[in-house]
Amino acid sequence: MANNRVLSTGNDAIAAAAIAAGCRFYAGYPITPQNEIPAYMARHMPEASGIFIQAESELSAINMVFGASASGARAMTSSSSPGISLKQEGISYIAGAQLPAVIVNMMRAGPGLGGIAPAQSDYFQATRGGGHGDYRCIVLAPANVQEAHDFTMQAFALADKYRCPAIILGDGMLGQMMEPLLVRSKINKIPVKKWALTGAKGRSVNLIASFRMREEDLEKLNLNLQKKYKIIQQRQQRWESLSLEGAKIILVAYGTMSRIAKSAVVALRKKGILAGLIRPITLWPFPVQAFQQLTINDKQLTILAIEMSYGQMAEDVRLAINGKYPVEFLGRAGGGIPSEEEIIKKVIEIGLLVSKLKRGARR
Repeated sequence: MANNRVLSTGNDAIAAAAIAAGCRFYAGYPITPQNEIPAYMARHMPEASGIFIQAESELSAINMVFGASASGARAMTSSSSPGISLKQEGISYIAGAQLPAVIVNMMRAGPGLGGIAPAQSDYFQATRGGGHGDYRCIVLAPANVQEAHDFTMQAFALADKYRCPAIILGDGMLGQMMEPLLVRSKINKIPVKKWALTGAKGRSVNLIASFRMREEDLEKLNLNLQKKYKIIQQRQQRWESLSLEGAKIILVAYGTMSRIAKSAVVALRKKGILAGLIRPITLWPFPVQAFQQLTINDKQLTILAIEMSYGQMAEDVRLAINGKYPVEFLGRAGGGIPSEEEIIKKVIEIGLLVSKLKRGARR
């Protein structure tokens, strides 16, 4: 697949990137708004000598991914919020067995069956493990179709590098929107996986399992996982910054919500309000370094977390700020999307409140 520019949906961009990245096993089950991914895989996986399976359920799909990954294949599944919930046990097994896999969640509104409108209310599920046990997944949050493509390719590389699940966390809006896409060339090389189960070939025994009968063995596995997660936290924090110089209020938003926040920053600056933006790209590891690097020495600086949920990312923002600056929140859920106008209104309200507090302090 040579580099070429096409018009693509986010879902198709992800599927094309997976095949270009060397994914040769996909198992999934239909659910809106990610159905274009399995549809693309069904058409194009045979052309790449890969395997596509429409499983009988989400539970079956994720366990098929476990088996394919254990054999050394680059493997992927995709779904949307309720379907990802059903996959959580299998994701925990994959993490416990230290297997690489890519899981795509194009979030929809919840809780429960909810609706097919976009949302960001699976943040806790993605960044806190989601299933049972003390594990983590690398989580990448694309904001546009090009990033959906590029981050998918990166997700396979990161999953292989650290032998852990990597999640692409998008939403129904990103999956369905169409934008110009520069399709990347195929990767040149996939790392040799000496740990994979490749049959009896005269090598030393390979064992892949998440079950440990002896407590000391299970604790050793957990300690090894925690060491790996600390390395990931040190090396893989990613973010984008915009207009932080002299900012009096910094917006924090990820994914498609960050696009609206960017527009709000531009509009606020035109009004003379010194606004900036921090966009987390990795949701886990959360980019704490982006906030630690803030050199703004103004006690009246305010952080405004904006998301399509009721304050899930805001918790990580507060942990990253560690009380240094006040953190305000603006969010909607159930398919509601904070608009540029709502963001501007909230910023102005915060500014008026700060001014009132300053006047009170002077008295």
